Amino acid sequence: MKKLFRFILKSCFWFVIISILWVVMCRYIPVYYTPLMAIRYFGKTQSTSQFQHKWVNINDISIHLQKAVICSEDQKFLSHNGFDLDAIEKAYQNNKTAKRIKGASTISQQTAKNVFLWPNRSWLRKGLEMYFTFLIERFWSKQRILEVYLNSIEMGNGVYGAEAASKYWFGTSAKRLTISQAAAIAAILPNPRQYKAQPATNYISARKKWIIKQMGFYGPLNFPKKEHGKLKN
Repeated sequence: MKKLFRFILKSCFWFVIISILWVVMCRYIPVYYTPLMAIRYFGKTQSTSQFQHKWVNINDISIHLQKAVICSEDQKFLSHNGFDLDAIEKAYQNNKTAKRIKGASTISQQTAKNVFLWPNRSWLRKGLEMYFTFLIERFWSKQRILEVYLNSIEMGNGVYGAEAASKYWFGTSAKRLTISQAAAIAAILPNPRQYKAQPATNYISARKKWIIKQMGFYGPLNFPKKEHGKLKN
C-alpha cells in the first residue's frame, strides 16, 4: 500500500509540474494542433483535404470578430477569473427541468478544453477542464486566451480558427472581416459542423442580428493588464 501511495503521489506531482510547464510554453508559442483536430481526423469524420487551419497573431484578427465571440459566448470574459458563477447557476436551474441541456462554459474553459483535453463529456474531463482553466487564467493574459481561442476553435466542418474560417466562409482574411461577417461566424459557434455562416438560415440570421446588437451595447474592448498572476484594469 505504501508503494502504491508513493506512486500515486509521485504521479500527481509530475502531472502538476508537466501541466504547468505545458501551459507556460503555450503562452509563448502558437498552438498549431489540438486534440480535437486529431480526434476528428483519426475518427474519420473528416478527410485530410477538409482540414483547414492557419495560426495568426491576434493583431491580424478583426476586432469585430474578437468582440463578436465575446458578446456571443461569454460577455463577462474580461472580468471573470475563468468561471461565470451566475451562468453556472442559471444553467443548473435550467437543466433540472428543461429537455435541452444548457451549457455555461466560458471562453477560458473552452480554450482549456480545446487545447489540452478531449471533447467527450465526463466528470474526469470536467475536473481537468477546471484545472487547466485555472492555470491559463493564472499564467496567460486575457488577450492571449482570446488569441488561442480564436485560432483553435472549430468554425466549420474541418475548419479551425479565425483565418481559415474567414477564407472558407467569406473569401477574405480574418483581419478584413466586417461586423456582419464576424457576427455570422460567431453565430455558428454553438454547432459549427451543422450551421452555416453563409448562406445563413433564418435562425443564424436572427442570432447574427442579436450579436451585432450586443456588440453595440458592449463598447470597446479593454483588455486588463496582468501583474503577478492577477488581472488589473
